[in-house]
Amino acid sequence: MVRIFENTDIAPRNSFGVHQRASKIIEFDSSSELSEIFKQHIDNEWLVMGGGNNILFTQDIDRTIIIPRDCTIEILNDGAESVDIRVGAGLEWDELVEWAVERELWGLENLSLIPGKVGAAPVQNIGAYGTEAKECITSVEMYYPESDNFITLAAEHCSFGYRESVFKHALKGRVVITSVTFRLSKTANPKLGYGDVCREVESRGGATLRNIREAICSIRRTKLPDPAVTGNAGSFFKNPIVERATAEALMAQYPDMPHYPAAEADMVKLAAGWLIDQCGLKGYSKGNVGVHSRQALVLINTTGEATGSEVIAFAREVQQAVKAKFGIAIDTEVNIL
Repeated sequence: MVRIFENTDIAPRNSFGVHQRASKIIEFDSSSELSEIFKQHIDNEWLVMGGGNNILFTQDIDRTIIIPRDCTIEILNDGAESVDIRVGAGLEWDELVEWAVERELWGLENLSLIPGKVGAAPVQNIGAYGTEAKECITSVEMYYPESDNFITLAAEHCSFGYRESVFKHALKGRVVITSVTFRLSKTANPKLGYGDVCREVESRGGATLRNIREAICSIRRTKLPDPAVTGNAGSFFKNPIVERATAEALMAQYPDMPHYPAAEADMVKLAAGWLIDQCGLKGYSKGNVGVHSRQALVLINTTGEATGSEVIAFAREVQQAVKAKFGIAIDTEVNIL
């Protein structure tokens, strides 16, 4: 079914709770409806939005917003060592993680409680606690309006990187992701080396899938605000990746500075939240925007009345403070419109 909404306030549809208006919003349940949607209902520019969890609106949107609502999970292959599943783009990400954990399938457990929809996972290559979505994604299915057909892109052609993919660059604004195919393992492969995960898992009795999921959910609930209570878009900034020499110089000055291996051997990933905290900004607020008191990576709509422009101005202030103290630029992770 296709549902069309015109001249709509998008505050209820974005987790930051920013009030802007969209000229048209189209929701669809089945990918088979996309051809008709583009032929009959879209006569201007368009964009795809999932749960509105990693986006900040700074102005009214004249483009048509397209929202997938397909929540199906289809088992494609149930093998001896792994299971391949195709998942509709509209499913809540954490529902997929719970589905996998219930069936003792490994790979997604460290990504528990990340807000958003499955269709957004490959765009952002979502990641947390030492795991990235790309490790389980085998392909992404999408509709290509220019040629009115469907395309399946294998993972190796998705240009996955740290919070990066081809969907944020060459294919941005050109395709509608309709489903994602994952390969989940039947073999235990716990990843416990990030942050407090190992301690939390051990306190629950050891590295089972359920214990790992519950541990990560507990950590996230302790550190991160619930967008249903306090408007936010999750991690507002990316963890910076710097040259090893730069990291070593900073570690000599700040021995307790968290740091992690990067994909490139000569690079090191730093913790943006720690850098912001060291600038004395954790819990700092100005006007209607603030830095969360328990996780400095997260900017919050403290009063519920913040505008997108106000959030951006506040974010620039945070970036400038980190640059001034450490000489490091931290980029935004949130999509800004």
